Amino acid sequence: MSHTITINPVTRIEGHATITILLDDVGRVAEACLHVREFRGFESFCQGRPFWEMPAITARICGICPVSHALASALAGDRVLGLEPPPAAHRLRSLLSLAQLILSHSLSFFHLSAPDIVLGLDSDPAERNIVGLASHFPELIQKGIRLRQIGQEIVNLIGGGRLHPEFIVPGGMREPLAEAGRDTIAALLPEALDLVRFANGVWEQHNERFLGEMGECGGLPGLFLGLVGEDGCLDHCTGRLRFVDTASAIVRELTPEAYGEAIRETAVCDSYLKPTDCALDQDGLYRVGPLARLSVAPFAAAPMAEQARKAFLASGITAASSLKYHHARLVEMLYAVERIGALLDDPAITDPHVLVRGGVNHTEGVGVTEAPRGTLIHHYRVDQHGLLTGANLIVATAHNSRAMDRTITAIARQHLHGDTLTEGLLNRVEHGIRLYDPCLSCATHTLGHLGMTVSLHAPGGKVLDRAAI
Repeated sequence: MSHTITINPVTRIEGHATITILLDDVGRVAEACLHVREFRGFESFCQGRPFWEMPAITARICGICPVSHALASALAGDRVLGLEPPPAAHRLRSLLSLAQLILSHSLSFFHLSAPDIVLGLDSDPAERNIVGLASHFPELIQKGIRLRQIGQEIVNLIGGGRLHPEFIVPGGMREPLAEAGRDTIAALLPEALDLVRFANGVWEQHNERFLGEMGECGGLPGLFLGLVGEDGCLDHCTGRLRFVDTASAIVRELTPEAYGEAIRETAVCDSYLKPTDCALDQDGLYRVGPLARLSVAPFAAAPMAEQARKAFLASGITAASSLKYHHARLVEMLYAVERIGALLDDPAITDPHVLVRGGVNHTEGVGVTEAPRGTLIHHYRVDQHGLLTGANLIVATAHNSRAMDRTITAIARQHLHGDTLTEGLLNRVEHGIRLYDPCLSCATHTLGHLGMTVSLHAPGGKVLDRAAI
């Protein structure tokens, strides 16, 4: 008889989830799965609301990536209006997307993953957290906080509000960027660049030990998905869906409205997450996010980041390993800083014409953007009055769900031996999820307390070992 190990909840991620590790009759790992236990229901309770309200409503899904939800929602609203926002609005939306990438990636790297990367996966769990890291490496935490703060300051200047952007609306932006605001943002970029270089130095110093402690567990087949613009380069704010293989060869490109031709949602009985698979891959496996985006398309107007991207890909098959998500985030932050600078150099960035107005011209709209964690899809249906009759949100965590299960299965097979649970094993399995930096609040659309209990059961149900963290 088989038995199961349960990790509940998974720590140092956004949201609450459980991992189960199923052992076969002889005690070997058969498979491991992530289960999302929280439920929020945005897709249901938004029905009946005007599509105009959706950027403000969906921005409340997540306190880390509210910009991405507001942008995807506004893009879907643009399609309902049947209007194209002014060029200045496109530029401001791009600035917002890139600034949020900086604040989100810095949180993921410095606060959620650095305790493992810098202190070690087998270090004392009482110190293997942001507080312990700050006691040993205060400069690291201080600089991580400052980098995130810079990203947030840029979001506040362009998007309005202190956390959730208020100026992102269907048809463009409510307010233009003043020249004083542009100058303020430009003055922040040299410091941001220094902080990104510092983060890269931290990775270069510690990555060899970290990768050795994790082992060979992140290599996966399948496809990568990301957005590309008309110039064929990566576009975080809008564009076409591009699928590539792990060698960066293009498999297919689709308009946002045609996403259903490649992406299939499924329902499972043990999780509120709706996993997706890809019709273009034999196993249905694909990944999104920073690792995928580096393979999907080149960077435009960011020469330093493009050079770093090429060097990353030149490492060969290891560049496709999910263990490289951390490094990919650092390359993307460099891209974001450079790209923001290029956008600010364009005098049109302060054009006051940032909004077009209209009514309901289409009863359906799809908006797709690149959230920090990966491709985000908002699909709305409305009646003639613009009231939602249906809403479907597909987030990065859903895209990556099958890859996360494959990754933690490989980790458990490599590091679980016998019938004793070790703290290092538990942390490695959890870190297999942290690699993807999932957002579970986005993925399920509850409040709870953190902490983890893991039990190892024999085939007859006897508890062999239990660990509480």
